[in-house]
Amino acid sequence: MSDALRAAVADLLDRADERSEGVLPIVQAGAPVLSAPAARYDGQLGDLLPRLVEAMRRTMRAAPGVGLAAPQVGISLAIAVVEDAGTVDDDPRERTAVPFRVLVNPRYEPLPGPAGAGAERVAYFEGCLSVAGWSAVVARHRRVRLTGTDEAGEPVDEVLTGWPARIVQHETDHLAGELYLDHAETRSLTSNENLARYWAASPDPAPAAAGLGFALPDARGDS
Repeated sequence: MSDALRAAVADLLDRADERSEGVLPIVQAGAPVLSAPAARYDGQLGDLLPRLVEAMRRTMRAAPGVGLAAPQVGISLAIAVVEDAGTVDDDPRERTAVPFRVLVNPRYEPLPGPAGAGAERVAYFEGCLSVAGWSAVVARHRRVRLTGTDEAGEPVDEVLTGWPARIVQHETDHLAGELYLDHAETRSLTSNENLARYWAASPDPAPAAAGLGFALPDARGDS
């Protein structure tokens, strides 16, 4: 199986190098690879891993996006890349910069709020490179503990807050076979054109909730 997978990945990378300067095609919603849990990465790609990571980096930046999971390029392995420049202004989403990094076999767990309260959730519009042209409101944990390894096998164990935590949850969910739509307020679904037209004045989704007729999720809770 590893030999067949390695050959398939090598072919994908070769074709990307020949046709699109190393940028991989992004799989869109409806493809089975996006709905199946990715296999744990245990070295199946050998020395191809750095080449795949570079292709995923180029693809994420070209899209552009702030994260990309291997299933989004048709490879069912638990590998993702993330990167975000952040925002300059005081952003209520806590959108701080995330330097480029690779996550291998990542997992996250929500962290409780103060005084033992349930894990805090925050709701904002979110999009996905595999659901091109659309966005929806998703409630996510504000603080999470991220564990896993990097591409060199070094352990990752850290706490993330705000938008970086959202990125990690989004990409890790991909590796579990989940899209953001699985967690979204369905009545909030909007084309990106209408997001810019009606709801882009502020990151606060409350006006969209009132205008589109959906309730914002509770800010606290373990689910």
